[in-house]
Amino acid sequence: MNYLDSAAGGPDFSVRKPHHIPALKNFWYFSLPGSALKKGKMQHITLLGQSILLGRTTDGQVFAMRNLCPHRSTPLHHGKFDGREVQCRYHGWKFNATGQCTLIPSLLAPQEHYGDGIRNRTYPCREHQGGIWVFIGDRPESDLPPVPVVPGIGDVAPQAYCSLNYPLNGEHSAYTFFDPSHVAFVHSSPFIRRRSHSIKDKIKNYEPAPLGWRMERRPVPADNLFYRLFGRNATTEISYLLPGTRIEVIQGEKHSAISLATIAPISDQETVIHQAMYWTFPYLWPIRGLVRYLIHHFLSEDREYARQQLEGLQQQQQPFMLIGDGDAQIRWFQQLRKAWLQSDADATPFVNPLKPETLRFRS
Repeated sequence: MNYLDSAAGGPDFSVRKPHHIPALKNFWYFSLPGSALKKGKMQHITLLGQSILLGRTTDGQVFAMRNLCPHRSTPLHHGKFDGREVQCRYHGWKFNATGQCTLIPSLLAPQEHYGDGIRNRTYPCREHQGGIWVFIGDRPESDLPPVPVVPGIGDVAPQAYCSLNYPLNGEHSAYTFFDPSHVAFVHSSPFIRRRSHSIKDKIKNYEPAPLGWRMERRPVPADNLFYRLFGRNATTEISYLLPGTRIEVIQGEKHSAISLATIAPISDQETVIHQAMYWTFPYLWPIRGLVRYLIHHFLSEDREYARQQLEGLQQQQQPFMLIGDGDAQIRWFQQLRKAWLQSDADATPFVNPLKPETLRFRS
């Protein structure tokens, strides 16, 4: 076999240490659905190895704070939250939603001002379209990018949501979003069993997007009964964006549906996959539980594959191979990642290195 270089579509051999691929910083990451955080409540999460306390004040505002008391490093989620201030369980120090220390109980009156200069770290936090997003990075508040937005639906919550933990780092978890070749072998309907080798020739056109690439809008398969619910002339468009987000928009003359899938790396060995569904079908509301079950079924199949792949990745002996147009989008993701890291290091504007391209593969 005559191996070509990766730019020409031939195999690309890159030795990988699978659990030492750092997650990308200076991005917004989905942390929780808004419905999971009630007024006066707090939850702790881990993003990119950082323990973060999420809270919602009594007036409904969300905030994100380092989940450690700066006094003696006690995790703040073990303490109390009265809807206005978080109190550390160890010595009773209090912090408001901006991270400002408001009380140190051990201080006498002449020393009370010591707390004025103490502020716990906070993270930019936004709630939009039913999701709470946290910005992980070092950019000032005045230089933050916009929160990721699902197009064409306004500020509404998803009708169905599901999340699962994958035993892989963020990059390997994101690959499942834009790897068309695995679908026939990994995924199946919970109601209709299909043969894994029922694959067809595909030709699809792609173009660059602001932080990734986009599959051009195309008609949906005419033989699929599900798509007939959208009305005549139904089309689909899929975007793939850094640091690991997939947005699919299905639009017909009568209805539309949008799927948002995004990664939230916990560490270099674990990632949360969040998936939210938005639709305009009024009659699907009573069966949203079924929709959630189908999402969970789909994600669970990828998670089982991730668990199996981990067995090989842990050996760290097999080179990582990318072949032909079926793996082209993974190469694109790696190109984008490299360009982002370089622009971040140089403090220069990010320039998308991708060009319009037509891919031919079987899936």
